[in-house]
Amino acid sequence: MKRASTEKGKASDMLYGINPVSEALKAGRRHIKQLYLASGRRDGRVDALEELASKRNVPVSRVESVTLEKVTGTRQHQGAALDAGALPGVHPQELVAAAEKRGEAPFLVFLDSVEDPRNLGAIVRSALCAGAHGVVLPKDRSAQLTPLVSKSSAGALEHLPVSVVTNLAKTMEELKKEGLWFAGLDAQGDSSLFGGDFSGPLGIVVGSEGKGLRPLVKKGCDFIVSIPLKGEVDSLNASVAASLVMYEVVRQRQA
Repeated sequence: MKRASTEKGKASDMLYGINPVSEALKAGRRHIKQLYLASGRRDGRVDALEELASKRNVPVSRVESVTLEKVTGTRQHQGAALDAGALPGVHPQELVAAAEKRGEAPFLVFLDSVEDPRNLGAIVRSALCAGAHGVVLPKDRSAQLTPLVSKSSAGALEHLPVSVVTNLAKTMEELKKEGLWFAGLDAQGDSSLFGGDFSGPLGIVVGSEGKGLRPLVKKGCDFIVSIPLKGEVDSLNASVAASLVMYEVVRQRQA
């Protein structure tokens, strides 16, 4: 994982791994400077990356594996790295407007202090698959949009808009004026997940891995739901819990 600065001072990412690199090339949301491929690896997946880069006029360099380890900071590069600009910023209202333009009820995923980048990546992946219109997270006390998150999302981060905001609770209040209702996920919920109504404009709010929702964020939710649990363990992984809520939204909207 590596984040550097471009000549203009803007953040730049060194993405790595077959899927993140491929999806970044396909999505075209980033300014891409260079594709690096391992000189000792010749197979269909790597050759496909080279062909894709050629179609987009992206320069390709074949380098030793040790060079890839150096520029990415990991051995898990899978023989591919992409020097690319940071993802473009998105305002939360843009996410709502994009959903309405498609004639769909807005469906956003709010993450309150999810600090594990692998959890963040997994949630982004599930959100894309579930048809969410975007993810909103705070700029502080949260994992950010790093190359590791892109890899953990299997490249989904390159396609799903993510808005990073200063104040999550304030953003929720602003979006209520746009017609959104907020469902917070907490072990001490007012009702079961399967008893909520998720058919309208909705933001689901998932708390941190250890502490759950912060008080101000929880107070800003219109209702709190919990996931029924059995057995000796009293909680689920944050990404698993988020996925369950997202697919309850999918189930209700399809019905």
